[in-house]
Order: sequence, then structure tokens, then C-alpha cells
Amino acid sequence: MKLFRLAAVLVVLAGPAYAQMPQLNLLQDGPSKTPEEKAAEAEREKAYKETLKKIPDTKASNDPWGGMRADPPKQPAAPKASAATSAPKKTKSGTAAN
Repeated sequence: MKLFRLAAVLVVLAGPAYAQMPQLNLLQDGPSKTPEEKAAEAEREKAYKETLKKIPDTKASNDPWGGMRADPPKQPAAPKASAATSAPKKTKSGTAAN
């Protein structure tokens, strides 16, 4: 009975390890293609690339709610330069105690 339990535990533990084994594919490319098939595939690729060149670039915004938003708030005008220069600037003296 103990032997049966031990075997069951080993099977349960070995399952996930077996699932992680790499699956080897010995026929990666499959059977080689005939020259006619290669020419047909090259022609399809050429037609596909030409079709992609015909698609125009989208430059318009794709924002359906763009017309519903208000314009961003305008920033207030900067204060006059003469008012900013009339008040002297204070500088800190001493050291910072940290």
C-alpha cells in the first residue's frame, strides 16, 4: 500500500515536469516547395507589398468626442516687468539645519 502511494505521488509530481519538456519538431520546414510554388509565393508577396503602399496614411484625429470638449483654458497674461523689478528679492542667509 505504501508503494502504491509513493508511485501516485511520483506521478502527480512528474506531470508538471513532463509538460515543460520542449516539443521537438524534426520537420520544421516541411516538404520543400517546387519552383512553381516558390514563384507563386513570391508573386503573392510582391502584390501584398504593393497593396500596402496604396493604403493612405491617416492624419486626421480619431477622437469622436473631440468636438465636445471645450478649448483648454487660456493662461493669464504675465505681470508687467516694471512691477517685478521694483521689489527687491530677499535671499536666505545662514545654513539649513537638517
